[in-house]
Amino acid sequence: MTLPFAGVFRSLRGFNYRVWVAGAFVSNIGTWVQRTAQDWLVFTQLTHHNASAVGVVMALQFGPQFLLLPWTGFAADHFNQRRLLITTQATMGALALALGLLTVTGVVQLWHVYIFAFLFGSAAAFDAPVRQTFVSELVGDDDLSNAVALNSTSFNAAQMIGPAVTGVVIAAMGTGWAFLINGASFVAVLMSLSLLRVSELHPNARAPRARGSFIAGLRYVWGRPDLKAILVMLFLIGTFGLNFPIFISAMTIKVFHADARGYGMLSSIMAIGTVAGALLNAGRRKARFGSLLLGSGVFWIGCTLAALAPCYWLFAGALAIIGVASLILINTSNSLMQLSTEPAMRGRVMALRVGVALGGTPVGAPIVGWVADHCGPRWALGVGAASGFAAMIAGAYTLARREPRPSV
Repeated sequence: MTLPFAGVFRSLRGFNYRVWVAGAFVSNIGTWVQRTAQDWLVFTQLTHHNASAVGVVMALQFGPQFLLLPWTGFAADHFNQRRLLITTQATMGALALALGLLTVTGVVQLWHVYIFAFLFGSAAAFDAPVRQTFVSELVGDDDLSNAVALNSTSFNAAQMIGPAVTGVVIAAMGTGWAFLINGASFVAVLMSLSLLRVSELHPNARAPRARGSFIAGLRYVWGRPDLKAILVMLFLIGTFGLNFPIFISAMTIKVFHADARGYGMLSSIMAIGTVAGALLNAGRRKARFGSLLLGSGVFWIGCTLAALAPCYWLFAGALAIIGVASLILINTSNSLMQLSTEPAMRGRVMALRVGVALGGTPVGAPIVGWVADHCGPRWALGVGAASGFAAMIAGAYTLARREPRPSV
């Protein structure tokens, strides 16, 4: 007898993937605890409700994704992925503990957060492409699309828990304890990496070490109109739309006058939408370019509704819609780019994907923060809505010119 959701959770049949997901889920909760606490610390304790400062933190944290592109893609394609993940995860855990100690002892200053954001972002820049391509080593190409979707389900299910936990932790013990909780959570993912059955992995082909490997990756993408179109769409929405810490913190404080619990609740409600979007993708056998158009259009509508929302709960509902759209975009682009790329080139292509999607943050986040400070949070959400509309137009133009390859 076939279970109703057997197709949705088919990647969990493998031991290695089950172990990985369990450890990653605990660590993901800690990551969302830190993200929420860091934004709250900057917005309410280290500044007087300065959205621009939150934008600077985001720029420093995500800027390395673009700045370190020549090295992050090379590392993902050439080094042992499991060992590289152990190194990056341990580094991020140590940084979280250090920032937590500074905050708990009461000596943390804004420039400290800036430095730690950059260091954390640098470690994450090496971690992201290898973590995404490592999924294929865990499950193989047949279940890759499903595993990518389940990874996002885990990450965003943690988002339902993490921000809500943060609000309680901040109110009961202080912001610094949120960072310490995140630092401790990395133990789970490090244990899962150590418990993997190496003999059951599906190793990706390692690229030969040669000069100009990054340029070779750029040429590969440049010769693929479908990949270029996906990167353009990700750049538009990643630069001006995925600035949720600014949107949510500014609307929470300046428009709805809520506290830390209200802020955490909004982040958790948004996660309901992202989990729904991730499960929707997990149940599909094939990722298609048209899904990117759908995601961009829904993102545009969701941001527009959020900008116009007259009350807290309608704003929360709009965030859930945005969550569905953002996960459709992120998961579909991930699956399409991995499955349509040569295995030896995947690390560099995925590094470009992450760099383009997040590397525009140093440009977009300060702009969106400035708009929130000087024109109001609703206008900042309007910028996000415009990015979704522009991405939809760019994708529609590509689809009208030619059928992208491949249909997987």
